[in-house]
Amino acid sequence: MPPATSDVVELILRDHRRMEDLFRTMRNAEADRAGALGEFAALLVAHSLAEEEKVYPALRRYKNVDDDDVEHSVHEHGEANEALLALLEVEDTSSEEWDEKLEALVTAVNHHADEEERTLLNDARENVADSRRAQLGEAFAKARAEHLEADCGSVGNVRRIVASSGG
Repeated sequence: MPPATSDVVELILRDHRRMEDLFRTMRNAEADRAGALGEFAALLVAHSLAEEEKVYPALRRYKNVDDDDVEHSVHEHGEANEALLALLEVEDTSSEEWDEKLEALVTAVNHHADEEERTLLNDARENVADSRRAQLGEAFAKARAEHLEADCGSVGNVRRIVASSGG
């Protein structure tokens, strides 16, 4: 179903809420944890790459958007990718190791989403015109879809991303 909005802030927030839903599924021992992880991995990687390619470079141009917040968000994407890789490499979804790695991932992603929502996204809402947010949203959605089609959440791709970021 196509997004009802093209506002980049709303699209990013929608992804954050979907990630929270997937965390609840992955925490449920009765659920299809592996299936939820597959969807989550693809969403997280596509979302992060699309932000780094299309959204963050544009936000850096606004004087009321803090460059340090942008840099910090990129750093946190790296931490989330490392935590994601650690969980993807756990074979038994009913193991204690799965639960431990999942909680590390939840912590990394929720920390990042919370900070991003309070800093970058609020700054974007206040300082970036609606029409520009819509343009950024369209670019974000297109890049995100391209990454999803390329199986960006596969363990091999996540390994490459982590290795290339020095993790």
